[in-house]
Amino acid sequence: MAKAAILESVGKLTIGEVELADPLPHEVLIDTKACGLCHSDLHFIDGAYPHPMPAIPGHEAAGVVRAVGSEVKTVKPGDHVVTCLSAFCGHCEFCVTGRMALCMGADTRRDQTQGPRITRAGGDETVAQMLNLSAFAEQMLIHEHACVAIDKDMPLDRAAVIGCAVTTGAGAVFNACSVVPGESVAVIGCGGVGLAAINAARIAGAGQVIAIDPIPEKRELAKVLGATHTIDAMADDAVEQVMKISRGGVHHAIEAVGRQASADLSVKILRRGGMATILGMMPLDCKVGLGAMDLLSGKKLQGAIMGMNHFPVDLPRLVDFYMRGLLDLDTIISERIALEDINKGFDTMRNGHSARSVIVFD
Repeated sequence: MAKAAILESVGKLTIGEVELADPLPHEVLIDTKACGLCHSDLHFIDGAYPHPMPAIPGHEAAGVVRAVGSEVKTVKPGDHVVTCLSAFCGHCEFCVTGRMALCMGADTRRDQTQGPRITRAGGDETVAQMLNLSAFAEQMLIHEHACVAIDKDMPLDRAAVIGCAVTTGAGAVFNACSVVPGESVAVIGCGGVGLAAINAARIAGAGQVIAIDPIPEKRELAKVLGATHTIDAMADDAVEQVMKISRGGVHHAIEAVGRQASADLSVKILRRGGMATILGMMPLDCKVGLGAMDLLSGKKLQGAIMGMNHFPVDLPRLVDFYMRGLLDLDTIISERIALEDINKGFDTMRNGHSARSVIVFD
């Protein structure tokens, strides 16, 4: 029996009890210790992205392995782990060509004959597992290819934000963009993902790291995490400011909001040959494009789901970056809350003035 935040209908989470099945051969049962609140969760909670209900959201988590299935080889009971929503099968075209984040992960989900992983306590109603994890719960039952063991000295509340925000933001810099030391990077949106991208750009040795956000407090956080310049996203001359600072446009523009205006801005501030990378979950009817002159200028546009991570390799390295003082996760976390306060946490997110809220489980 585990306590969980359940999405019963669009708009609000309710605290209830669920039961998790016993682990099948490749599954892992985890005691959740911390889980970050991510804007992607909010898209499902508010109904912008459809999902079967009832369901348990939450995907940015860390915990301790309680039990493993008979065939599990990657983790063992007692291991500290970070989870990742981009569960991978290991043998499809995307996995074997090094693009694990694009794997559809069919082999990592239970088929209809195996019964659900999560049911309502005291009954047989299935509770849908969201994004392979459902981490707003005291326990998770997941495929072994949705988690990775980490250094036990790593604080688990900080480790949790690596599971999505840092993997996405830092992954964009290290994997999707392959930032070269000295190149200019602009990051639009200074929430958890954007701040992680800014921090990673500093680690990568970017010559200029330009943070663009409408909220002064977030621009100040960006400076702490490595921004060399900050710009108010609502300024009429925001594009001109970037062009002046970067002497003709940036090599990389990373969109970390999920809005049409910020995606369009990412294209406008590129230099010739520059790359715009869209990380945010945009409304489903949005489109981003390059004009004729953009194409003639060699500009490029890409999506980068979950930072195009190779998470079994990337996450332990990001943990090591934190332990060595390179990655600043303490600044990204703005508050720690109990599971019962989750709706207040999402209200804080809707207000847009803080970075990352993290649920800490007893």
